[in-house]
Amino acid sequence: MAGFCVQFNAGISRNVAAMAVCDGIRESKGIRRIELQENVKNSRVLILGGTGRVGGSIASALSRFCPDLRIVIGGRNRGKGTEMVSKLGDKGEFAYVDLNDTGSLEDALNDVDLVVHTAGPFQRTEKCTVLEAAIKTKTAYLDVCDDTSYSWRAKSYFNRAVEANIPAITTGGICPGISNVMAAELVRAAKSQGKGELERLRFYYYTAGSGGAGPTVLSTSFLLLGEDVIAYNKGDEIKLKPYSGMLDIDFGIGIGRKSVYLLNLPEVRSVHKITGVPTVSARFGSAPFFWNWGMLALTLLPQEILRDRSKVEKLVQLFDPLVRAVDGVAGEKFSMRVDLDSSDGQTRIGIFSHKRLSESVGIATAAFALSILEGHTKPGVWFPEEPEGIAVEARAVLLSRASHGTFNFVMNK
Repeated sequence: MAGFCVQFNAGISRNVAAMAVCDGIRESKGIRRIELQENVKNSRVLILGGTGRVGGSIASALSRFCPDLRIVIGGRNRGKGTEMVSKLGDKGEFAYVDLNDTGSLEDALNDVDLVVHTAGPFQRTEKCTVLEAAIKTKTAYLDVCDDTSYSWRAKSYFNRAVEANIPAITTGGICPGISNVMAAELVRAAKSQGKGELERLRFYYYTAGSGGAGPTVLSTSFLLLGEDVIAYNKGDEIKLKPYSGMLDIDFGIGIGRKSVYLLNLPEVRSVHKITGVPTVSARFGSAPFFWNWGMLALTLLPQEILRDRSKVEKLVQLFDPLVRAVDGVAGEKFSMRVDLDSSDGQTRIGIFSHKRLSESVGIATAAFALSILEGHTKPGVWFPEEPEGIAVEARAVLLSRASHGTFNFVMNK
């Protein structure tokens, strides 16, 4: 099995470029190429939404990590698809896929080993159409869902996935996704090293500007402002106002202190349910500071607007030129911090910072895709923090791959 050598001991912090490298990895044009097992290296991976920013980033990362993989860009825009394929070399191809046409979707899945679903937004989506098709065609599945309701709807397909003998992961991007695995590793370390009870786990996220987000991700941000924030306090589920509860958080080297605000994110519920930590919440913030003011102002809009996908898409069209202009100045640095407090007074921290969110999300999701292909996910539908989703012994490799290009990665400090 290919993989990085990395230890998760107290106080370890490093730049990924300085990591020790095990057998199975070699440098290739600035990225560590992974030599996959023979039965995996020629796998065919379909990326739905592959012409978008997130899907295109995943395709690029997979191609650079594993040039032998055959990558299929799935979408409706043949022009954009052909352009994306031209960047992937002779192993790339385009497939016309209409998610509203079951036949088209199943035909595309019939000859692939893994489907990566990035065609959001997932908010207000009532059906798990791609997951249903994956189960029917017995195709491994991964999505980058960032919606609580959708993720638990996907989880309800667990028995059907087991019967079809397919592995599936929902919320397998960067946040949620890698942040969930970081939380699980902090919990595991606390249970093995500490004497106290787990008390509180907090997710903090920061992006400069929009983080290079495309219109779909911008829509997601606006739609989240129309949802009550679900958090947990001493085991009780509580509802809070979106973009409230501001905290000033230190994200460490290269980022510093940033203001973050409550949002309704799926990792809160899944990590609470799976790890048993009684108090869990998630906060997000941006910069320049007036972006946070803008988000606060949007919460004053009538809820029926923020909960209507068509109206939110019109808002996105209105704001998109301004977002692009500011992104050109602000950049797209990204950081996430996960804190775990125990009753013995110990606080364990994980920090993950990258200079470009648009690049990092592709690398992170590619790491999940490779882990599934390598057989580290059991049949069923799993959240990333579940040991059946990513085997405990495979987490170090996953995190090492996902953290490629980070300028600060700390675990269990």
